[in-house]
Amino acid sequence: MPLRIALIGAKGRMGQAIIAAAAEAGAVIASSLQRDDDLAAGIKHADVIIDFSSHKISAEVVKLAAALNKPLVMGTTGHPADEKKHLLAEAAKVPTVWSGNYSVGVNLLFALTQRAASVLGSDYDAEVIEMHHRFKKDAPSGTAARLLEIILEERKLDASALRHGREGITGARTSTEVGIHSLRGGDVVGDHTVIFAALGERLELTHKASDRGIFARGAVRAAQWVVGKTPGIYDMQDVLGLK
Repeated sequence: MPLRIALIGAKGRMGQAIIAAAAEAGAVIASSLQRDDDLAAGIKHADVIIDFSSHKISAEVVKLAAALNKPLVMGTTGHPADEKKHLLAEAAKVPTVWSGNYSVGVNLLFALTQRAASVLGSDYDAEVIEMHHRFKKDAPSGTAARLLEIILEERKLDASALRHGREGITGARTSTEVGIHSLRGGDVVGDHTVIFAALGERLELTHKASDRGIFARGAVRAAQWVVGKTPGIYDMQDVLGLK
């Protein structure tokens, strides 16, 4: 029997890409949902939920997933830190894949960034640059946010180390800050670069997406993987066996 997916955010760009990716993978979109629909009715008869809608309804989606005991693939980004912490605690009641980016290449970028941040000391200044299309509503992107989390974790820093762009007389750069720069324009699907710059050399790790289908195929792959797993929070590193 094919996998039955309840897709929330079906009319968006990612939603349309997921519909195509599900068909390629032999899965079925059991219900195509928007924020104003009866989410509970749409989710009830599905095997798994994929949510690429709005962070404004994430609490409702996670609550329904837990209440109806449905595995969840969360692709929505833009949650404030405190809200995300609460959502993760609730989502852990069911098998949940939570990722800011479902691309296989990006998740390899996560692994490489972790390795680089571990090997390169504080004399290598870390900066993250991301660019997306003009219609993206949140910044930084979920992918950039995860890259920053990885760097902060490896360097044992907290969020106070982040510098969201720079303006005016900022003074010399310190070794304990991590820069993040968000660019918006045109129809860019998603570009991410992590820079480690020292005196005399610079390492750059870059991923560029040209087709939204890579994220959709990854999300469907995550949906296939998460069904039957033990309740808890997983990411694409788990799905791809990179951990």
